[in-house]
Amino acid sequence: MNIAMLGTGTWGLALSDLLAKKGHEVRAYSPFPKEIEKLKGSHSHPRFPGTALDPGILFTADLKEALVGAGLAVYASPSPYVRDMARNSLPRLSSSIKSLVSVSKGLEDQTFLTMSEVIEEETKKGFPVVALSGPTHAEEVVKGLPTLCVAASKNKEAARLVRDVFSSSRFRVYDSGDIYGVEICGAIKNIMALASGIAEGLGYGDNARAALISRGLLEMMRLGTALGAKKETFYGLAGLGDLVVTATSYHSRNHECGVYIGQGYGLEEAVSKVAMAVEGLNALDAAYHLGRKKGLELPIIEAVHAVVREGLDPNKAVEGLLARPLKEEVL
Repeated sequence: MNIAMLGTGTWGLALSDLLAKKGHEVRAYSPFPKEIEKLKGSHSHPRFPGTALDPGILFTADLKEALVGAGLAVYASPSPYVRDMARNSLPRLSSSIKSLVSVSKGLEDQTFLTMSEVIEEETKKGFPVVALSGPTHAEEVVKGLPTLCVAASKNKEAARLVRDVFSSSRFRVYDSGDIYGVEICGAIKNIMALASGIAEGLGYGDNARAALISRGLLEMMRLGTALGAKKETFYGLAGLGDLVVTATSYHSRNHECGVYIGQGYGLEEAVSKVAMAVEGLNALDAAYHLGRKKGLELPIIEAVHAVVREGLDPNKAVEGLLARPLKEEVL
């Protein structure tokens, strides 16, 4: 199958490599010609030291070239740029497209839409959309380390097509009908990873991390189910699985950014040191305002928002969380 990979960040490149190794014709697109020329010359990425990308990947700065004859179009840009990518791709999407695939994790600011909803809106709901999500660090996928994730869609046939196209002996994909729940998981777990990183940066240990993961999962579930997601989705790969890997791994940009914030770096400096998209920051405002709109108790999200947006000292945020009234644990 011809596959257009729209985005050449680490995740787009790791998936391009996976698909090319399976024998698919992959055209990886970036709107930045200098980036494309560098990829053509090196077939590598600084985040993948010692690992060469499959030589069959075609890199292009021409969106029309990327999409011609494609059976799948995979949207792999950071969440703030998904709308523009979808809008620009629409005139070049042809009847050969069987599905549009979102692999970006986030909520759009102001509209509060998931990435699949953004893609649907910009492509006039002319194609089935699938969200591919789960505990999937690009650095491990490109090495061929075992990875499991979920392909979710309102269209069962589309979800199963994407499942079959992406699955390999080292990359197992399940299908799901709860695309909204899968995407809410993918967006909110990044905020929890920021919180986990902040705790580490403050010098806290495993106890604090475990508390943030377990209580963070509850907040993810509380917000997601209030918005229509299925509760069981949050216990699966896209929920608990992705939360654990993002909140604990040195590969996680969100966790890394949180560590810098906990160590006392300002937000801009922390993001600069990560030098890649920090999706938890992109989803934070939407999650915060959605929670308030629904009247939900989301203390971790509110604390991260206060630290990041209002300049609250992280130590004070922790004191506030621990000083909340004692009560029965309700799950």
